[in-house]
Amino acid sequence: MIQRIQSLYLLVAAIISAGLIFVFHLWTNNEGQEVYALDNYTYLGLFVVSALLSLFAIFSFKNRKFQFVLGRLNIILNFILLGIFVYQSLNLSGEADVSEKGIGIVLPIFSIVCLVLANKAIKKDEDLVKSVDRLR
Repeated sequence: MIQRIQSLYLLVAAIISAGLIFVFHLWTNNEGQEVYALDNYTYLGLFVVSALLSLFAIFSFKNRKFQFVLGRLNIILNFILLGIFVYQSLNLSGEADVSEKGIGIVLPIFSIVCLVLANKAIKKDEDLVKSVDRLR
């Protein structure tokens, strides 16, 4: 059951959370240095936990309800991460610390989209199994 479409969505979410944080910067500071998620342990920890939740959800395919719950927890975690980024970008005044936002700030949005699609596919599979059980 690893070859299901939700596994692909969860794998893409894990790649976004664990791999793309090394490629895309979050913002550029006043000195022109690009700030990555590696520079702040809070951001790095949240991204890594999100990736681990996605990978753990892939391999818990035998328990679809648990897989669905892990997907929801991961969505909430990514919303928290996105909220922290929005708060950081809106709270700081003008050129105080953040001079230019990077594409790394929107990575949680892409991850949320993949996780929602995965949860939709998990729900579809669960409904299919329930309908087959009804016919017996």
